[in-house]
Amino acid sequence: MASTLSDRLSRLVKTMRGQARITESNVQEMLREVRMALLEADVALPVVRDFIARVKDKALGAEVAGSLNPGQALVGIVHKELAATMGEGVADIDLAAQPPAVILMAGLQGAGKTTTTAKLAKHLIETRKKKVLTVSADVYRPAAIEQLKTVTKQAGAEWFPSTGEQKPRDIALAALDHAKRHYFDVLLVDTAGRLGIDEALMAEIRDLHAALNPVETLLVVDAMQGQDAVNTAKAFKDALPLTGVILTKLDGDSRGGAALSVRQVTGAPIKFAGVSEKIDGLEVFDAERHAGRVLGMGDIVALVEEVQKGVDLAQAQKLAEKVKSGGNFDLDDFLAQISQMKKMGGLSGLMDKLPSQLTAKAQGADLGKAERDVKRMEGIICSMTALERRKPDLIKASRKRRIAAGAGVPVQEVNRLLNQFEQMQGMMKKMKGGGLMKMMKRMGGLPGMPR
Repeated sequence: MASTLSDRLSRLVKTMRGQARITESNVQEMLREVRMALLEADVALPVVRDFIARVKDKALGAEVAGSLNPGQALVGIVHKELAATMGEGVADIDLAAQPPAVILMAGLQGAGKTTTTAKLAKHLIETRKKKVLTVSADVYRPAAIEQLKTVTKQAGAEWFPSTGEQKPRDIALAALDHAKRHYFDVLLVDTAGRLGIDEALMAEIRDLHAALNPVETLLVVDAMQGQDAVNTAKAFKDALPLTGVILTKLDGDSRGGAALSVRQVTGAPIKFAGVSEKIDGLEVFDAERHAGRVLGMGDIVALVEEVQKGVDLAQAQKLAEKVKSGGNFDLDDFLAQISQMKKMGGLSGLMDKLPSQLTAKAQGADLGKAERDVKRMEGIICSMTALERRKPDLIKASRKRRIAAGAGVPVQEVNRLLNQFEQMQGMMKKMKGGGLMKMMKRMGGLPGMPR
C-alpha cells in the first residue's frame, strides 16, 4: 500500500504543478488514484468511501498556501485524514488499577499473539518499570505454553506455569492469585486462538473476561491479512469490550490496509505495532507518523529513536574525541561502526524509515546483498590480529592470504575491504577541524544549506 499510494501521489503532485487552486476536476483525478491505492491495499470498502468523502469535503475550494502547489496541498489533506482514520495521537496502555492490572490478549491463531504478549511485557518493564507476569490459557496447543515460557524469559518477565489438562478459567484465576501474593504490577493473559472465528472461542474468552475483569482487552491482528483482519476485528468487537488493537507484521508489504480498516470497524484505538520479529520489535502506534510512512514521507522520529536505542553514546563520544585530537581511525573503530548499524536494524531497517525521495535512488539496489557484504566485512576484520586492526599498514600479501583463508573469502575481498576502510579513514581526517562542512558542500550540500 505504502509504495503504491506514494507513487500515485508523487505523480499527481508533478502533473498538478502550475495550477493555481484546487478544483473539482483535479480533486476527482487525485481521489481516483487514492481510492485505487486503498482498495488494492485491501482496505474495507465502507472505510474507503468514508475517507474519500472526507478528503473531498476538506479539499474543495481550499486555498493553496505559500509555495505549495495544489498537488502538495492535497497530499497534506490526505495525510491529515489518514491519521484521523487510524486514530489521532498516541493511545498508551491504561494501568490505572489496583495491582495487578490484568491485560487480556485476544486474537486468532497465527496473528503473533504469544510473541506479542512477551513483546508487550518487555515494553512495560523497560518503559513503565513494571513487574510483569505472563500466563498462557491456551490449553489446545501444547506448544503455545512452552512458546510463551521461552519468549517471556527473553523479555525479562516472569512466567506462570500451566498445563493442557487445566481449564482456561482455572489457569487465569490461579495466575491472578499468584500475581496478587507476589506483588506483580501487571498480569498478561495469553488466550487460545483458533484458525477461524467460532462460537466456542468467543464463549471461552467472554468467560475469561468476566472472571478477570481486565483493565485492557487487546486484540492482536495480523496486518498482512487485509480484508480478513477486518472480519476478525468485527467478530471480536461484537463479543468483547475491546480497549485497543495491536497490529503485528506491520513491517510486511501491506503497511496500512489493516490499520485503516481495523480502527474504524472496532472503534478501539491502535495502541501498538509489531515492526520486527525481535523481542523488542514493538512500538507505540502513532497515527500521524504511520500516515507519513504510508505516504512515503518516512518516519524520521522512529529513525532517531532507533539510533538512540542502538548507538552506544559513550563509544561514539570516544571515537569523536579520538578523531578530533588527530588519533588514527583504525579497523577496530570500523568494526564498531558496523556493529552499531546492525543494532539499528541493518540497512533495510534504516531505509524503511527514510522518506521515499531519499530511498528512490536505492530502489534497484539489492539490500539483501548489501547486508551480506556487511557480514562478510565483519568476518574479514574478525580474522585479523589485534595488531593488524590497530595498524592496517602491516597487512601485506602474506597476511592478506592468511586473513582471507580465515574468513573464507578470496584475497580480492580483503583488498576491497581495505580500500573501503581507507576511504572511511580519509573522511574521518576531513571531519577534523570543520572539514565536514566543506566535504558536505562538495557533495552537494545539506537541505537548506547555502551553497
